[in-house]
Amino acid sequence: MRNFKKGDTVMIKSGGPIMTIQDLGDYSLSCGIENGAMCIWFIDQKPMEKVFDLDTLELYES
Repeated sequence: MRNFKKGDTVMIKSGGPIMTIQDLGDYSLSCGIENGAMCIWFIDQKPMEKVFDLDTLELYES
Protein backbone atom coordinates (compact mmCIF):
# COMPACT_ATOMS: atom_id res chain seq x y z
CA MET A 1 0.00 0.00 0.00
CA ARG A 2 1.25 3.46 -0.86
CA ASN A 3 1.52 6.31 1.59
CA PHE A 4 -1.09 8.75 0.35
CA LYS A 5 -1.46 12.30 1.66
CA LYS A 6 -4.03 15.06 1.41
CA GLY A 7 -3.90 16.77 -1.95
CA ASP A 8 -2.60 13.74 -3.88
CA THR A 9 -4.31 13.09 -7.20
CA VAL A 10 -5.46 9.49 -7.52
CA MET A 11 -7.51 7.14 -9.63
CA ILE A 12 -9.28 3.89 -8.85
CA LYS A 13 -7.04 1.06 -10.03
CA SER A 14 -9.77 -0.20 -12.37
CA GLY A 15 -10.17 3.24 -13.99
CA GLY A 16 -12.38 6.27 -13.58
CA PRO A 17 -12.02 10.00 -13.03
CA ILE A 18 -8.96 11.73 -11.64
CA MET A 19 -9.71 12.57 -8.00
CA THR A 20 -8.06 14.59 -5.24
CA ILE A 21 -7.68 13.20 -1.73
CA GLN A 22 -9.51 15.56 0.60
CA ASP A 23 -8.96 13.62 3.83
CA LEU A 24 -7.61 10.30 5.13
CA GLY A 25 -8.82 8.29 8.07
CA ASP A 26 -11.01 5.65 9.65
CA TYR A 27 -14.46 5.73 8.08
CA SER A 28 -15.62 2.41 9.57
CA LEU A 29 -18.54 3.99 11.46
CA SER A 30 -19.91 5.95 8.50
CA CYS A 31 -19.33 3.57 5.57
CA GLY A 32 -17.45 0.52 6.82
CA ILE A 33 -14.03 1.47 5.40
CA GLU A 34 -11.33 1.42 8.05
CA ASN A 35 -8.41 2.83 6.01
CA GLY A 36 -10.06 5.25 3.66
CA ALA A 37 -9.58 8.35 1.58
CA MET A 38 -12.33 10.93 1.12
CA CYS A 39 -11.90 11.89 -2.52
CA ILE A 40 -13.40 14.74 -4.53
CA TRP A 41 -13.81 15.09 -8.30
CA PHE A 42 -16.02 17.06 -10.66
CA ILE A 43 -18.68 16.06 -13.18
CA ASP A 44 -19.91 18.97 -15.30
CA GLN A 45 -18.52 21.42 -12.71
CA LYS A 46 -20.52 19.68 -9.95
CA PRO A 47 -18.35 18.44 -7.06
CA MET A 48 -18.70 14.78 -6.15
CA GLU A 49 -17.19 13.05 -3.13
CA LYS A 50 -16.90 9.53 -1.81
CA VAL A 51 -14.73 7.46 0.54
CA PHE A 52 -12.58 4.81 -1.11
CA ASP A 53 -10.53 2.01 0.45
CA LEU A 54 -6.85 2.94 0.12
CA ASP A 55 -6.08 -0.45 -1.43
CA THR A 56 -8.28 0.40 -4.43
CA LEU A 57 -6.44 3.64 -5.29
CA GLU A 58 -3.25 4.46 -7.16
CA LEU A 59 -1.43 7.76 -7.60
CA TYR A 60 -2.27 9.56 -10.84
CA GLU A 61 0.80 10.46 -12.84
CA SER A 62 0.24 12.91 -15.68
